[in-house]
Amino acid sequence: MSRSSVRWGAEAVSWLLCLIHILPFYILITTSFKALDDPSSKWIMPGYLYFDNFINAWREANLGRAFMNNVTVTAFALAGIVILGSIASYPLARYQTTWNKFIYFVFISALIVPPLTILVPLYKLMVDIGGMNRFWGIILLQITFSLPITIFLYTGFIGTIPKELDEAAMIDGAGRLGLFYKVLLPLLKPVTATVLILTGVTIWSDYQFSVFFLQQPITRTITVALSSFFGQYNNNIGWVAAGSFMAAIPITVLYLFLQKYFIQGLSSGAVKG
Repeated sequence: MSRSSVRWGAEAVSWLLCLIHILPFYILITTSFKALDDPSSKWIMPGYLYFDNFINAWREANLGRAFMNNVTVTAFALAGIVILGSIASYPLARYQTTWNKFIYFVFISALIVPPLTILVPLYKLMVDIGGMNRFWGIILLQITFSLPITIFLYTGFIGTIPKELDEAAMIDGAGRLGLFYKVLLPLLKPVTATVLILTGVTIWSDYQFSVFFLQQPITRTITVALSSFFGQYNNNIGWVAAGSFMAAIPITVLYLFLQKYFIQGLSSGAVKG
């Protein structure tokens, strides 16, 4: 097989994968702008723009409150993930002791544990500590379950930074904390962007934790609020599509803003780790 044939085959597969990923968004858009009584196929873009779906979804699901709840949970969770993950990863990457290797192995092993498998004891714990229907409770959960992948990426990326920078900073009189915050932290922008995107998307679109631990209407996040449109006697798919379309905008903007760092941080952290 010639090299050109291999190249064309790879390009065809790439285009096919792109198409598979784009189709759901296309259907989301066509459904969002289509009237509820429109009998046309979901594959056909309507010849009009029906904005009542957005208005009804925003009003009936109280999406204004839900958006603020999402922003609160996501912002505080991401801040905790970046701070704790980066600080914990520094000694794990710099000091390859037996104990540090064991701790790193424990964190990585946690990646294969599905959160729902421990839902019952987790639910009891949240009740005991008073974390039900409290933002701090769901924030702690999001930080806890996001730290394994965060530490994996940060540890791998810090391992690519020469140790000579540490030695030079310490010769100049910098302490460990000063070394980390003044020297290393500015170099972690690519992997930090990767962490923000990967964990941010997961937290923003979370349903499995929110539906159990944020049950009161005033604390509902976007996914839980939109799920109220599905029931035994109603199925407002147009409203759900419109709400999902609006919910996807903030996280898409975040990705577009950080995309130039995303691939660099992901590849460096994963390969070295």
